[in-house]
Amino acid sequence: MPLLHLTTNQTVEDKTGTCQQLSRQIATLLDKPESYVMVILDDCQSMTFAGSSEPTALLELKSLGLPENKTSEFSQQLCTIAGEILKVEANRIYIEFSSPERHMWGWDNRTFG
Repeated sequence: MPLLHLTTNQTVEDKTGTCQQLSRQIATLLDKPESYVMVILDDCQSMTFAGSSEPTALLELKSLGLPENKTSEFSQQLCTIAGEILKVEANRIYIEFSSPERHMWGWDNRTFG
């Protein structure tokens, strides 16, 4: 059930293609089936970082069983991906990692717990 929610003040021309690209990359990153991956892209948002409206992004990655010992590695990879897609510098990206308990994530009329 990986979910990547990307919010940025940049304009993404090919939203569908970008979401599909991110979906594949998240599935690979987390070693999860892409059939469970959801990507939400919110571009053209009013955002500032460090008092500046230069290109910036917030990534929220949620996944059951997200390995806490890999968040540093994931941060590096996600910053690289976001940098390539959005042309945002890594020092202007925040990433929130979340690993909800299985009973706190629902899908298909049930929870995963």
